Amino acid sequence: MTTEATGRTGLPATELRPLRRDDWDDWYDTLLRAFGGVGEPAEERALWRDLTPYERSFGAWEGAEPVGTAGAFDFRLTVPGGASVPAAGVTMVGVAATHRRRGVLTSMMRRQLDDIRTWGEPLAVLTASEPAIYGRFGYGSAAFGLHAEIDTSRVRLSVPAGTDDVRLRYAGTGAVLDVCEAVYARTVPLRAGMLARRPGWERLGVLDPESERGGASPLQCVLAERDGEVTGYARFRVKPRWTDAGHDGEVLLADLAAVDAVSEAALWRFLFGIDLTTSLKVRGRPLDDAWQHLVSDVRRCELRVRDSLYVRLVDVGAALEARTYQAPVDVVLDVEDSFCPWNAGRWRLSGDAKGASCSPTTDAADLGLSVRELGAAYLGGVSLASLARAGRVRELRPGALAEASVGFGAASGEPWLPHGF
Repeated sequence: MTTEATGRTGLPATELRPLRRDDWDDWYDTLLRAFGGVGEPAEERALWRDLTPYERSFGAWEGAEPVGTAGAFDFRLTVPGGASVPAAGVTMVGVAATHRRRGVLTSMMRRQLDDIRTWGEPLAVLTASEPAIYGRFGYGSAAFGLHAEIDTSRVRLSVPAGTDDVRLRYAGTGAVLDVCEAVYARTVPLRAGMLARRPGWERLGVLDPESERGGASPLQCVLAERDGEVTGYARFRVKPRWTDAGHDGEVLLADLAAVDAVSEAALWRFLFGIDLTTSLKVRGRPLDDAWQHLVSDVRRCELRVRDSLYVRLVDVGAALEARTYQAPVDVVLDVEDSFCPWNAGRWRLSGDAKGASCSPTTDAADLGLSVRELGAAYLGGVSLASLARAGRVRELRPGALAEASVGFGAASGEPWLPHGF
């Protein structure tokens, strides 16, 4: 299948065609150049080559030259209620600077969403290099990440009973990769936004090229154990620093997962107390990360929030049926979707904590919204009520907004994307 992208009169046609393995280097170099042209360490480039979903990727070509790239990983995403739902992980999207404003990106997004629909995947998800780009294609900002820089010289932790029973030990990152993956897998069903990792993805968390350490140590790993079972892990680096006043090192957290509260608390306490350090930097953690309730002074943690996961409902009916609702909901949604018109129209959603149904209807609408807002609210981290206050959701039946907003919430907590793609 080939498609010509819209272009200015007199300019060469741009053809979309599937990615071939022999074209990967040129295709990937086009992507890197679109992101500034800085090369990657050989081991990182090799990993992305291995992970590239060739049968789900394509390029925009002008003759023999790639001028655009796009792909879609085959993911399963945890949704409210704990179900693991097929989701296309949109990735490696870039357009050569020489071909901006010629319709290349729009043609790739059009082709990609059509493909995802034929694959029977009700959701598409992505992380955005530029948040302003993807709203026009129906993606809504649905999950956020917490960043913090904690002054561990002043902030103390008050840990729950039983934390002292957790054993911690250092381990080689590669030697315990399978053990850590088993811990991660146990956490996936517990929170919306989590990705069930396919084989090969575990390597992403232990990439450790020296050129990207920024003066910090190689990646270190500590395991938490209870009754002889591994119940958590933390991967981190230490960046030594000295001033005239003495040590001032940093701990840089890369990844932390645990299956119970005391194992998680033990790992955080360890990170707070590493010798010769005075700060702990964390990035992209859940907004409701538990350590925030253990610290003595949250003001000295310098909390910041950043957008993380964007969600697009490719099949409104199937997507809304795939999740559950924390309170009973029975509403008719009038959905606007100019880019995927098969979603446009009225849908009756009926659901509760046990399941849901969603189908087209001719009944009067209770709420009006675009598919972008539906994507933002889908994982339960953005409320329909807050979107309504911004003028993005219209209440057409009194009381419908409160009912739907409560129902769409996620009882398991804030949605979280554990890593990028």
